[in-house]
Amino acid sequence: MFRDEQKTSTYTFGRVMSTPPWMRLHAPATAEVTSPHWLAKAKRGRDYVDLIFRAGNGLCEVDDSWFARAHDHEPLGLRVKLAAPEETIWMKAYIMEHERFDGADVAHILFSCAEKLDWQHLVQRFGPDWRVLLSHLVLFGYIYPGEQGRIPVAVMDDLTWRLRKEEPVSGNKRLCRGTLLSRKQYLVDVQKWGFHDARLEERVHMDSQDIAQWTKTIPKEEKAF
Repeated sequence: MFRDEQKTSTYTFGRVMSTPPWMRLHAPATAEVTSPHWLAKAKRGRDYVDLIFRAGNGLCEVDDSWFARAHDHEPLGLRVKLAAPEETIWMKAYIMEHERFDGADVAHILFSCAEKLDWQHLVQRFGPDWRVLLSHLVLFGYIYPGEQGRIPVAVMDDLTWRLRKEEPVSGNKRLCRGTLLSRKQYLVDVQKWGFHDARLEERVHMDSQDIAQWTKTIPKEEKAF
Protein backbone atom coordinates (compact mmCIF):
# COMPACT_ATOMS: atom_id res chain seq x y z
CA MET A 1 0.00 0.00 0.00
CA PHE A 2 1.41 3.38 -1.03
CA ARG A 3 0.61 6.64 0.74
CA ASP A 4 2.41 9.96 0.86
CA GLU A 5 5.55 9.77 2.96
CA GLN A 6 4.76 6.16 3.75
CA LYS A 7 6.50 2.95 2.91
CA THR A 8 5.72 -0.64 2.08
CA SER A 9 7.94 -3.68 2.19
CA THR A 10 8.53 -6.40 -0.36
CA TYR A 11 10.80 -9.40 -0.56
CA THR A 12 13.27 -9.98 -3.36
CA PHE A 13 15.98 -12.51 -4.12
CA GLY A 14 19.14 -12.62 -2.01
CA ARG A 15 21.14 -11.71 -5.08
CA VAL A 16 20.19 -8.03 -5.35
CA MET A 17 20.72 -6.01 -8.53
CA SER A 18 21.71 -2.36 -8.38
CA THR A 19 18.47 -1.41 -10.19
CA PRO A 20 15.66 -4.01 -10.12
CA PRO A 21 13.93 -4.41 -13.52
CA TRP A 22 10.50 -3.34 -12.24
CA MET A 23 11.92 0.02 -11.20
CA ARG A 24 13.03 0.77 -14.73
CA LEU A 25 9.38 0.64 -15.77
CA HIS A 26 8.37 3.29 -13.26
CA ALA A 27 10.95 6.01 -13.69
CA PRO A 28 11.83 8.41 -12.30
CA ALA A 29 12.87 6.33 -9.32
CA THR A 30 16.03 5.95 -7.29
CA ALA A 31 17.41 2.94 -5.49
CA GLU A 32 20.13 2.33 -2.97
CA VAL A 33 21.44 -0.64 -1.04
CA THR A 34 20.94 0.68 2.48
CA SER A 35 22.35 -2.33 4.33
CA PRO A 36 24.36 -4.65 2.05
CA HIS A 37 23.58 -7.74 4.09
CA TRP A 38 19.78 -7.47 4.00
CA LEU A 39 18.06 -4.29 2.71
CA ALA A 40 17.72 -1.99 -0.29
CA LYS A 41 15.32 0.92 -0.77
CA ALA A 42 13.54 2.20 -3.85
CA LYS A 43 12.06 5.70 -3.83
CA ARG A 44 9.87 7.65 -6.21
CA GLY A 45 8.71 11.06 -5.09
CA ARG A 46 7.47 10.86 -1.51
CA ASP A 47 6.86 7.10 -1.59
CA TYR A 48 9.39 4.38 -1.00
CA VAL A 49 9.64 0.62 -0.81
CA ASP A 50 11.85 -1.58 1.32
CA LEU A 51 13.38 -4.39 -0.77
CA ILE A 52 14.15 -7.10 1.78
CA PHE A 53 16.40 -9.92 0.61
CA ARG A 54 17.36 -11.31 4.00
CA ALA A 55 16.61 -10.72 7.68
CA GLY A 56 18.53 -8.01 9.51
CA ASN A 57 20.42 -10.67 11.46
CA GLY A 58 21.87 -12.16 8.27
CA LEU A 59 19.58 -15.22 8.26
CA CYS A 60 16.35 -16.11 6.45
CA GLU A 61 17.61 -15.46 2.93
CA VAL A 62 14.86 -14.89 0.37
CA ASP A 63 15.40 -17.80 -1.99
CA ASP A 64 13.37 -19.37 -4.81
CA SER A 65 11.18 -21.16 -2.29
CA TRP A 66 9.77 -17.85 -1.02
CA PHE A 67 8.28 -17.18 -4.45
CA ALA A 68 7.29 -20.76 -5.25
CA ARG A 69 5.31 -20.95 -1.99
CA ALA A 70 3.92 -17.40 -2.06
CA HIS A 71 0.16 -16.84 -2.23
CA ASP A 72 -1.38 -14.85 -5.09
CA HIS A 73 -3.52 -11.93 -3.96
CA GLU A 74 -4.98 -8.71 -5.37
CA PRO A 75 -5.06 -5.94 -2.77
CA LEU A 76 -6.47 -2.73 -4.28
CA GLY A 77 -6.67 -4.48 -7.66
CA LEU A 78 -2.92 -5.05 -7.91
CA ARG A 79 -1.73 -8.62 -8.41
CA VAL A 80 0.98 -9.49 -5.91
CA LYS A 81 2.45 -12.50 -4.18
CA LEU A 82 2.17 -12.60 -0.40
CA ALA A 83 4.85 -14.44 1.56
CA ALA A 84 3.69 -17.82 2.84
CA PRO A 85 2.91 -17.95 6.58
CA GLU A 86 5.77 -20.38 7.19
CA GLU A 87 8.34 -17.94 5.79
CA THR A 88 6.72 -15.03 7.63
CA ILE A 89 6.89 -16.89 10.94
CA TRP A 90 10.51 -17.83 10.25
CA MET A 91 11.63 -14.25 9.66
CA LYS A 92 9.56 -12.64 12.42
CA ALA A 93 10.51 -15.20 15.06
CA TYR A 94 14.00 -13.69 15.45
CA ILE A 95 12.84 -10.10 16.02
CA MET A 96 13.18 -9.50 19.76
CA GLU A 97 14.49 -5.97 19.97
CA HIS A 98 14.05 -3.65 22.95
CA GLU A 99 11.77 -1.42 20.88
CA ARG A 100 10.17 -4.16 18.78
CA PHE A 101 9.10 -7.73 19.49
CA ASP A 102 7.30 -9.63 16.72
CA GLY A 103 6.20 -12.51 18.95
CA ALA A 104 2.60 -11.27 18.87
CA ASP A 105 2.65 -11.45 15.06
CA VAL A 106 3.90 -15.04 15.25
CA ALA A 107 1.18 -15.96 17.75
CA HIS A 108 -1.52 -14.37 15.61
CA ILE A 109 -0.36 -16.19 12.48
CA LEU A 110 -0.41 -19.48 14.37
CA PHE A 111 -3.86 -18.68 15.69
CA SER A 112 -5.18 -17.89 12.22
CA CYS A 113 -3.84 -20.88 10.29
CA ALA A 114 -2.00 -23.42 12.45
CA GLU A 115 -3.92 -26.32 10.90
CA LYS A 116 -2.94 -25.28 7.37
CA LEU A 117 0.79 -24.85 7.97
CA ASP A 118 3.39 -27.10 6.39
CA TRP A 119 4.96 -27.94 9.72
CA GLN A 120 7.75 -30.06 8.30
CA HIS A 121 8.80 -27.16 6.09
CA LEU A 122 8.59 -24.71 9.01
CA VAL A 123 10.75 -26.85 11.28
CA GLN A 124 13.27 -27.32 8.47
CA ARG A 125 13.42 -23.56 7.92
CA PHE A 126 14.64 -22.99 11.47
CA GLY A 127 17.30 -25.70 11.16
CA PRO A 128 19.81 -25.37 14.02
CA ASP A 129 17.70 -22.57 15.51
CA TRP A 130 14.81 -24.90 16.38
CA ARG A 131 14.92 -23.57 19.95
CA VAL A 132 13.64 -20.22 18.64
CA LEU A 133 10.62 -21.94 17.08
CA LEU A 134 10.01 -23.97 20.23
CA SER A 135 10.04 -20.81 22.35
CA HIS A 136 7.27 -19.29 20.24
CA LEU A 137 5.20 -22.47 20.35
CA VAL A 138 5.50 -22.56 24.14
CA LEU A 139 4.43 -18.91 24.29
CA PHE A 140 1.48 -19.67 22.01
CA GLY A 141 0.22 -22.22 24.53
CA TYR A 142 0.61 -19.64 27.27
CA ILE A 143 -1.13 -16.87 25.31
CA TYR A 144 -4.00 -19.12 24.19
CA PRO A 145 -4.36 -21.92 26.78
CA GLY A 146 -7.54 -23.13 25.10
CA GLU A 147 -5.83 -23.37 21.68
CA GLN A 148 -2.81 -25.49 22.60
CA GLY A 149 -4.19 -28.46 20.71
CA ARG A 150 -3.85 -26.60 17.41
CA ILE A 151 -0.08 -27.14 17.51
CA PRO A 152 0.59 -30.70 16.28
CA VAL A 153 1.61 -33.02 19.10
CA ALA A 154 4.23 -34.59 16.84
CA VAL A 155 5.94 -31.21 16.39
CA MET A 156 6.03 -30.45 20.11
CA ASP A 157 7.22 -33.99 20.85
CA ASP A 158 10.02 -33.69 18.29
CA LEU A 159 11.25 -30.31 19.55
CA THR A 160 11.04 -31.21 23.24
CA TRP A 161 12.84 -34.49 22.48
CA ARG A 162 15.66 -32.46 20.90
CA LEU A 163 15.72 -30.29 24.02
CA ARG A 164 16.12 -33.30 26.30
CA LYS A 165 18.79 -34.91 24.14
CA GLU A 166 20.82 -31.79 23.34
CA GLU A 167 24.41 -31.93 24.52
CA PRO A 168 26.17 -28.89 25.99
CA VAL A 169 28.30 -26.96 23.50
CA SER A 170 31.84 -28.35 23.70
CA GLY A 171 35.11 -26.49 23.36
CA ASN A 172 36.39 -23.23 24.77
CA LYS A 173 34.44 -20.88 22.52
CA ARG A 174 31.86 -18.90 24.47
CA LEU A 175 29.15 -18.28 21.90
CA CYS A 176 26.34 -15.72 22.19
CA ARG A 177 23.43 -16.18 19.78
CA GLY A 178 21.54 -13.32 21.40
CA THR A 179 22.82 -11.00 18.67
CA LEU A 180 20.68 -12.98 16.20
CA LEU A 181 17.64 -11.88 18.21
CA SER A 182 18.59 -8.30 19.06
CA ARG A 183 21.38 -6.23 17.57
CA LYS A 184 21.65 -3.98 20.65
CA GLN A 185 20.74 -5.84 23.80
CA TYR A 186 23.57 -8.37 23.57
CA LEU A 187 26.35 -6.00 22.53
CA VAL A 188 27.69 -6.06 26.08
CA ASP A 189 28.11 -9.84 25.77
CA VAL A 190 30.32 -9.64 22.68
CA GLN A 191 32.04 -6.33 23.40
CA LYS A 192 32.81 -6.67 27.12
CA TRP A 193 32.07 -10.16 28.38
CA GLY A 194 34.19 -12.09 25.90
CA PHE A 195 31.47 -13.97 24.01
CA HIS A 196 31.86 -14.79 20.32
CA ASP A 197 29.27 -13.04 18.15
CA ALA A 198 27.11 -15.67 16.41
CA ARG A 199 26.64 -13.26 13.49
CA LEU A 200 30.22 -14.05 12.45
CA GLU A 201 29.49 -17.74 11.99
CA GLU A 202 29.73 -19.07 8.45
CA ARG A 203 25.99 -19.70 8.08
CA VAL A 204 25.17 -16.04 8.77
CA HIS A 205 25.52 -13.57 5.88
CA MET A 206 27.30 -10.85 7.84
CA ASP A 207 30.87 -9.76 8.40
CA SER A 208 32.49 -7.32 10.82
CA GLN A 209 31.79 -4.37 8.51
CA ASP A 210 28.11 -5.29 8.21
CA ILE A 211 27.82 -5.60 11.99
CA ALA A 212 29.47 -2.21 12.54
CA GLN A 213 27.17 -0.54 10.01
CA TRP A 214 24.07 -2.25 11.44
CA THR A 215 25.06 -1.25 14.98
CA LYS A 216 25.66 2.35 13.93
CA THR A 217 22.04 2.70 12.76
CA ILE A 218 20.54 1.65 16.13
CA PRO A 219 19.80 5.20 17.41
CA LYS A 220 18.01 6.12 14.17
CA GLU A 221 15.86 2.99 14.25
CA GLU A 222 14.99 3.46 17.92
CA LYS A 223 13.92 7.04 17.21
CA ALA A 224 11.63 5.79 14.44
CA PHE A 225 9.73 3.68 16.96
